[in-house]
Amino acid sequence: MYVAVKGGETAIANAHRLLADRRRGDRSLPAISIDQIVAQLGLAVDRVMAEASLYDRELAALAVRQARGDMIEAIFILRAYRTTLPRFGLSVPIDTGRMKIERRVSATYKDLPGGQLLGATFDYTHRLLDPSLLADEPVADPVRKQADESAMMRVSDILADEGLIEADGRLPEDHVQGDLTREPLEFPLDRDLRLQALARGDEGFLLALAYSTQRGYARTHPFVGEVRIGDVEVELDMPELGFAVSLGRIQVTECQMVNQFKGSANNPPQFTRGYGLVFGQSERKAMAMSLVDRALRAEEFGEDIVAPAQDEEFVISHSDNVQATGFVEHLKLPHYVDFQAELDLVRRMRAEYDAKSDGNDVREAAE
Repeated sequence: MYVAVKGGETAIANAHRLLADRRRGDRSLPAISIDQIVAQLGLAVDRVMAEASLYDRELAALAVRQARGDMIEAIFILRAYRTTLPRFGLSVPIDTGRMKIERRVSATYKDLPGGQLLGATFDYTHRLLDPSLLADEPVADPVRKQADESAMMRVSDILADEGLIEADGRLPEDHVQGDLTREPLEFPLDRDLRLQALARGDEGFLLALAYSTQRGYARTHPFVGEVRIGDVEVELDMPELGFAVSLGRIQVTECQMVNQFKGSANNPPQFTRGYGLVFGQSERKAMAMSLVDRALRAEEFGEDIVAPAQDEEFVISHSDNVQATGFVEHLKLPHYVDFQAELDLVRRMRAEYDAKSDGNDVREAAE
């Protein structure tokens, strides 16, 4: 990881003062509060939480404010803070089947158990600027219905009942859960580590890769089996108690992508799965993640690896926006010695080239 290096201390201190001034902005306007960011810029907060791998809305909002709205800088700040936190253990896998659902849509079945639940979405809005938002006009209260606490069957369960989709993934009993935040990645990756990397990968990068799979740069013909957003309970197994203890609820977005598969020598024709799960409300990211997850399973299904989205090392190594930012932005730091060496080399090569050209010109004149 490349990070900023020290320069002139006075210049750096002045740069920090100027940054603080620009962050505060016009003093005649009230300062934006953390509560306002959490309540009114919730999708930005959710993205920062997801890509920093830390679920804390207030801290994510603080990072957004500190970074002046620069999402990647905010993610960098929150990840750095995350490294200072102690770890008490591993939570029990969350049960998204018992999610308290706020939004749930399927593109494969119109009528399904539990029904479609549109929730708060831009899907049916006109992409036109709304001048009414320039003023703080009153907003009508939303229409509410009684929350349904019962488990909602997944679309994949419907297909599984007919044997038309691959079985849900299972890891061996002796599998040790990986943690990419503590151990360096070694390729090839088990799917749990790969999903961890995708969950905190850059949304834009994963979106571009997902789009490439739809344009033919991988073998995929996807359908959104289901996207669901809601609150799930997080539990921690307590060996001394002999049971799991609830730590509270978090909001997540889950996407199961259903993909065609013609079958192979070892597998019958069936649908296959792509999976995405991220913190907060971030369905674009979850959908992109699920498309890339399926593309990265090419070898598992005996498919030829012919596209970038199917290349595990390419995808995972370049999906981390904090790592990418460090390598790109370090270019603006001092490289005086390196450049002077390159400059000297180019000058000598140029002199040799000119001398050779002059010699050729003399020979041609003599002939």
